[in-house]
This record gives sequence, C-alpha cells and structure tokens, in this order.
Amino acid sequence: MAALFFDIDDTLLSGLTGKVPESALEGIRKVKENGHQVFINTGRTNCSIPPMIRNLDMDGFMCGCGTYLIYDGEVLFESHIPQEIGDSYIDLMKEYHIDGFVEGTEDIYFSERVSSCEPIESTRRYMASMGLGRETYMEQKGFSFDKMLIQINKKDQRCRYQEFFASIEDEMDIIDRQGGMYEIVQTGYSKATAIEFMKKHLGLTMDEIYVFGDSSNDLSMFEYAKHAIALERHDPVLDPYTEFVTDTVENDGVYKAMQHYGLV
Repeated sequence: MAALFFDIDDTLLSGLTGKVPESALEGIRKVKENGHQVFINTGRTNCSIPPMIRNLDMDGFMCGCGTYLIYDGEVLFESHIPQEIGDSYIDLMKEYHIDGFVEGTEDIYFSERVSSCEPIESTRRYMASMGLGRETYMEQKGFSFDKMLIQINKKDQRCRYQEFFASIEDEMDIIDRQGGMYEIVQTGYSKATAIEFMKKHLGLTMDEIYVFGDSSNDLSMFEYAKHAIALERHDPVLDPYTEFVTDTVENDGVYKAMQHYGLV
C-alpha cells in the first residue's frame, strides 16, 4: 500500500481555474481502486478547507501544518495555542503594527480594522464567501487558534516585524512564503510531522510515501519524503528535495505523476 499526501492550493486545486482537474479526480479514484490511500496535507486549518476538496474521497485530512489530523472521519490528533498565549500574540500584532489574521479549527479571525495590505483583505473576502471570519474580530479574543498568517509591509516604518518575530520565535516557527507573507506555526508541528504520525499509525515504510506540493510551506514534507513530486510551477526552495517535477496543475500534472510512479 502507498499513501499519497497532497497540498491543496496550486497542487490539487488550480489557482487559475478554481477547480480540481478531472484528471486529478480520475487519478484519485484509480489510486484508491489500486489499494492505496490518499490524504490532504495542508496549511489551511480545518474550517477553511474548500467544500470541493472536503467532498473528495480522501482517507484523511492533515490540517494547519500538522496541528489537526483526521483519519477515516476521526480526529486522531489536535494541538491548539492556549487561549492566554494566543491573546498575547494578538496584542503583540497590534503593538508592532503587524497586519494579518489568525486561523482556528472552527473559524478564521481578522482584525476589526481594514488592512492596508490587499492580500489580507482579499483573503478576508475569500473566507467570507465560505462563511468564515464574520462572527468575531481577533481583538475581541476569547477563542483559541492554531496558527497565524501575516503580511509585512517593509516600507511601513511603524511595522516592527523583526521585534515581533523575536518575541514569538521560542514558541512558533516562521515560514517565509515570499512577498512579505509569513505563515506562523506552532513549533514542533509541520506537514512532515503530520506524515510521520500517519506513517506510524498505518505502519507505512518510507518507500510507500508520496508527497505532492508547490510552495515553501511544503518544504518540510519534501525534506521528509523520498518520493517528493513538485508541480511545474513551484517555489525553487523545493528543488533540492524534489524527486520528480510533473506538469502544471491544469495540464494534468497530478495524474501524470501518478502514471510516472505506476500508481494508476
């Protein structure tokens, strides 16, 4: 048995079309018919997995960069930032003029202030279309969350992001997503730890693990796995750990990789 772990955005789900290609859906069906298992392994927290991905015939969902793991409909593992510590991070974001939002298992929490960073406001609109980020502003606190995403404007002299990073670096890992975007995850958790958990749970060997991704937040699972497949459009940081570069999402890249490895 093999286990395939997929990033969502620009790996399974095209950022150009907003759809999962029919070839990828067919590949997932054939892989499962051949006795293999398939997993989502995403930086998104559980609440923000798109319905079209949620409705795929997946064996499990690894969410929030390894902080929330679901297998066969059962939550196997979860780790949340304690509320008091999370509240302190929100205070620090305000103190150091950091634009961003925090991501929980149940909801996404944005600032009550409109951000000057368009990527943050674009994400706010996207999450609102999924019914998220509407109920509680992060300044209201009183909730727990799993990770953060911030957008730094390095030209804004009020933004003291280096001090912010220094204040949280003992408890949180900071992933540079390029262009001033940083994904901030609980230390000790990653897409790689999610796979390691499932490896032990299912009794897999390293040779039975295949990972598919495109961005810098896939780096940990590319470093971890022997069989690391990058989509044609991918962050060069993955190159040293990539075993196979497939075609683009839209040009049947996932299915072609499955064919390359004899999984379909």
